[in-house]
Parts: sequence; C-alpha cells; structure tokens
Amino acid sequence: MTDLKALVLVCSLKPSPASSSSETLGREVLTALEGHGVTGEVVRVVDHDVRFGVEKDMGDGDAWPAIREKVLASDILVLATPIWMGQPASVAKVVLERLDAEVAETKDDGRPILFDKVAGVAVVGNEDGAHHVSAEVFQSLNDVGFSLPPQAVTYWVGEAMQGTDYNDLDEKPETTQGTTKTLAAGLAHAARLLKENPYPAS
Repeated sequence: MTDLKALVLVCSLKPSPASSSSETLGREVLTALEGHGVTGEVVRVVDHDVRFGVEKDMGDGDAWPAIREKVLASDILVLATPIWMGQPASVAKVVLERLDAEVAETKDDGRPILFDKVAGVAVVGNEDGAHHVSAEVFQSLNDVGFSLPPQAVTYWVGEAMQGTDYNDLDEKPETTQGTTKTLAAGLAHAARLLKENPYPAS
C-alpha cells in the first residue's frame, strides 16, 4: 500500500494537559487510520500561538506556519472540534480562516495546493449540533481544496443540558466506534486514490 500521512488538528478550547474529548475522538480516528497503513500525529492547536488572520504567516511569532507545513506534508487532515453554542469551536474557525490562505497557493502545474488531499471531521459535545457543525466545517474544507469521502464525520453527542463528556464514558458507544472506522476507511481509500491519480489541471 502507498504510505500515507495524517494530521489531526484538535480544536479544543482547553490547553494541554487538560483532558479533551475532542482529542480523544481525534486520536481514535488516527488509531483507526493506522489499520489502513496510515501514520500521523495529533496537534492541539490551542497549545500553540496561532494568530488570527487569513495569511500563511501573520508574523511576530505566529505558530501557524509550522502547523501549515504539517498540513502540507500530510495526505489526510482530520479536524476535531467540540460543539459550543451549536457551533464549531472558535479555535476550529481560526484554523479554517488560516487555511483560507491556501486558496491562492498553487503547485507548479497550476493546480491548487490542497487539491490532492482529503479531510474528515470529528465532533463531540453534550448538546445538539453535530450535523450543523460538520456541515459548516465540510464546506470550508472543500472550499480550500480538500476532498471529502462519503460519511466524512464521526461524532458523539451526549444528552442535552447534561455535563457528561465523551471522556467520561465507561464504554464508547458502538455507533461512534463504527462511524469512526467508516471515516478512517474512507479517508485512507480516497487519499490513496488521489495520491496515485491526482486531479488533472484545469
């Protein structure tokens, strides 16, 4: 199998070493990807000084350029986010805004730089909104050039208005585990296809 690399960007609002359900689910996606010959790493974005903006480098110690290099070196991007007020976390929105700079970046043949990469989403929360959050993130990732396989999201949403987190569960639901496996299989398959058969130049 063609070697593939994945990057999981965890968009928790909590810096390390605080427990993060988003990171837990993101790591579970990475573990599932390993079964398809994919290696990778997890980056909790809030642990780094990523500046607001829509440029590749906002200067003055901006940590995004180093994370951007990891994105460009990967075949698969997984964006893991909690739900806050029915929305993707603000950290996720910062990541998407920074990725907007890639719209203007092209390869030597003129194709957008992210066109041969795939992306998926992992969402957690103890309130409704997983479908809304994934829809927002899907659109943004696709706009900047990522391809999304079918059913490109895995998620867990606890009972509304309760305090149970994904990390608090004694046993992970079979439905979420199955969806994570489906996401990983689709991501690896699509990434492998695109690596071996890139999109043509327009």
